[in-house]
Amino acid sequence: MLNVAMLSKWHVHADGYARQVRDYGAKITAVWDEQPARGQEWAAALGVDAEADLGKLLARPDVDAVVVDAPTSLHREVMVAAARAGKHIFTEKAMAPTVKECQEIAAAVRQAGVKFLISMPQRTAPVTLFAKRLIDEGVLGQISLLRLRNGHNGSSGNWLPAYWYDEATAGGGAMMDLGCHPMYTASYLLGKPARISSIYNTLTDKPVEDNAVNVIEFRNKAVAIIETSFVSFNTPGAFEIYGTDGTFIANGNEVKVACKRLNGLCNGFVTANQLPPALPAPLTMFLDACTKDTPIHFGLEDGIALTELLENAYLAHRRNTVVEIA
Repeated sequence: MLNVAMLSKWHVHADGYARQVRDYGAKITAVWDEQPARGQEWAAALGVDAEADLGKLLARPDVDAVVVDAPTSLHREVMVAAARAGKHIFTEKAMAPTVKECQEIAAAVRQAGVKFLISMPQRTAPVTLFAKRLIDEGVLGQISLLRLRNGHNGSSGNWLPAYWYDEATAGGGAMMDLGCHPMYTASYLLGKPARISSIYNTLTDKPVEDNAVNVIEFRNKAVAIIETSFVSFNTPGAFEIYGTDGTFIANGNEVKVACKRLNGLCNGFVTANQLPPALPAPLTMFLDACTKDTPIHFGLEDGIALTELLENAYLAHRRNTVVEIA
């Protein structure tokens, strides 16, 4: 049986991950938290050991893997220590606030030879996998525009925890949290970014952005519009791709495509009636990799690519200019 330690309850998904670990059949053996009192309370609720010293927890023989839900600002410290202790690592996004920190994590993971997976649930979705197939097979031609939106009313509805708005620990606001999903999806579909601009503002009294848009040009000349928000009520997602030979529009799991290949058969949009099967949920994928040595579909390089976009997005916001990405 795989033994797992939960590293912090800071992230809002921590409780859900603990349930997933147990539902999978793995065993939670210990909890560490940067706030020891919170860690003790969570450990008691889970019926496992609380360990205030991260080094002591990582030295335990009954810990094979860790689930990292610590503040983003602590990711480098926590994950480098976990890798050096020989523990497999699952982490919430973002991997770290800076590419430099991500590279330090990656070096430690590679040297230790442990497994690493960053949570990218949109990359497991049939709609995303179908979009990737159409792009790679050239069905849509040269891609000119990608539009992705992900938002909720966590700030305007006052249901996110107060510490979620601490830039020093979270690394940012809506774009650093919800914006991660369209950011990594854009990289997955379009490749390497070339330049980025940002428009961020705050509709509430929170100290970080709660309403944000990025425009990214990729090296293949495709442009992505990334939209996210903590102040939008009942927000539908947006997933649109426009190319020289076709258009892809998804509304939830309903996908409509119009393309030149269908000319003569259909002059408008057709609904895709068979999408690719979903990949396992990220944490399941990680646990499978640890216990069955199955593939990891998004790991170190994907985490670094996400942080590259985020770091330059916030730089563009602070400078109020377009930032070139090396």
